[in-house]
Amino acid sequence: MDVANWLISTVSRALAFGVPLLWGTLGEIYAERAGVVNLGVEGMMILGAFLAFSVTQSTGHPGFGLLCAALVGGIAALFHAFLTVTLRANQYVSGLALSMFGLGLAGLLGRGWEGKPLGNPLPSLSFPGLSQVPVLGPMLFQDQTILTYLGIVLAVLLWLLLFRTRWGVAIRSVGENPATADALGINVALVRYLCVIFGGLLAGIGGGYLSVAYRPSWTEGMTAGMGWIVIALTIFAAWDPLQAIWGAFFFGALYHLSYRLQAFLAPELLKLMPYLFAIVVLAISGLGGRRRRGRAPGALGLPYVRGER
Repeated sequence: MDVANWLISTVSRALAFGVPLLWGTLGEIYAERAGVVNLGVEGMMILGAFLAFSVTQSTGHPGFGLLCAALVGGIAALFHAFLTVTLRANQYVSGLALSMFGLGLAGLLGRGWEGKPLGNPLPSLSFPGLSQVPVLGPMLFQDQTILTYLGIVLAVLLWLLLFRTRWGVAIRSVGENPATADALGINVALVRYLCVIFGGLLAGIGGGYLSVAYRPSWTEGMTAGMGWIVIALTIFAAWDPLQAIWGAFFFGALYHLSYRLQAFLAPELLKLMPYLFAIVVLAISGLGGRRRRGRAPGALGLPYVRGER
């Protein structure tokens, strides 16, 4: 086995497979930083995957398909925000219901689209010059889509917004102590709505990427639990957009290796590897303690009622 080629292939595919995880995790980080847990990421991603595929197949424009995927993710997130912020429903129950609803609806609507290859998938990019650099070129600058690079840039921008701007202070204040934020004149409900909807938009794009770029076709259940990995990655990344970058691509590498190593280990065990590793690292993180910035937001999962203590 050529070690260099094996390494290039593994890193390249890890980047490609980590894209939906990164987009979904960035959105979930913002929702949870505002104090709202959204366990409906899986449902939003599968709805995004279906709509992106069906729209792209019908129109021939993958960009429009991804836009529609973002919109359906945002609409699903709006429903979750209404239940949890306005009606103060249990956030965990609402999210689980959203996941089940999304999986069921996408499976129902997608029956007529099964097994059809996408006619016009999202094109891959190769950068002249950079792609010719030995080892690093094929790893990082060849056969990736624009969503790979946009995801990394977006993570940096979201980190700056969260930790270096007044908007970020408002978001973190709402997630940490909404009563204090309210007393300072911050509209708690509005901030939570916007962050949850933003998370839904990114989850929809992450799901859409699967069906128009990574595996340009539609298959029922094609997200295969990635939404749950996003939830784990949010904690693994300590609610930090920059840490989400390497976390997402690390889990992308685990997904790729679960297929690559089937000649050496049992396929059933390898398919469990990303999920088992998620449980292990979360357990280690919990036992090892966290810095203050890495702790879960103080009001995470708790509804806010004005005037209550």
